[in-house]
Amino acid sequence: MEGFIANLAVTDIQDRDGTTKQAGVRRVLNRHYYGLDSETANSMLTGAWGKHLRVRPPRDVDVLFALPWDVYHRFEARSGNKQSQLLQEVKTVLAAEYTESDIGGDGQVVVVRFATMPVEVVPAFEFADGQFWICDTNLGGSYRLTDPRAEIAELEHSDQANGGVTRHLVRMMKQWQRCCAVPLKSFVLERLAIEFLQTWPYTRSFFWYDWLIRDFLAHLVSRANGGIIMPGTGQWVGLGDAWASKARSAHAVSVRACDQERDNENVLAGLEWQAIFGSEIALYVE
Repeated sequence: MEGFIANLAVTDIQDRDGTTKQAGVRRVLNRHYYGLDSETANSMLTGAWGKHLRVRPPRDVDVLFALPWDVYHRFEARSGNKQSQLLQEVKTVLAAEYTESDIGGDGQVVVVRFATMPVEVVPAFEFADGQFWICDTNLGGSYRLTDPRAEIAELEHSDQANGGVTRHLVRMMKQWQRCCAVPLKSFVLERLAIEFLQTWPYTRSFFWYDWLIRDFLAHLVSRANGGIIMPGTGQWVGLGDAWASKARSAHAVSVRACDQERDNENVLAGLEWQAIFGSEIALYVE
């Protein structure tokens, strides 16, 4: 399993590519809205890049950009879907710089579709307590409260308390999510991994990672149609069950794989693990 974790790590080229692209996008927005030539100010990395949960190849880079509050008041004076209009303005600002890239804006994000590494920008307004309002263009437009710093802090606390296992577990489950097209958001996997590890009784070492995967999938199945509470905001998010059949199937496969490892049938176990994770996990599991 240690080799599997290594195989999920992004390459140096991928890291440099994503870093360069997100820094450029942040600079463009800082120049336009603040008159600053900065790649970091008024913004933060969220998602897999901000939480150190990237899986190779990374799908995109998520950037939250805090706009000045006078922009909020300017759009509040308008009629119609103000959030959609705001996203369109941010899209126009970026399109003026990235003339050869496809740029779209919808929902909560503006996406700069670079050929190798898309950057998703979430325009936001920051409160004094560090929480943010982000745009939601659906149903006529509204703002949603979010607290990405609280999410990162809880993940970091869990990861430190569990010797790095929390991030390993989330990254492995993100590979399953990708390989098996599981309709479950990554932030849900993060929250449930933190929840699960609070009571999982075994040693935090690679030796137990087969049981870690098996037992987490069992926990995941048990949470179908439940919900999670988001850090900081206290928002309740329903989980539904559209993903539950794939979780049950993966759990059944993991049970067989664990039994085969116990019986030293490592190649058979590897075939089972590959049904969950694809070729990123070795056929011969030790």
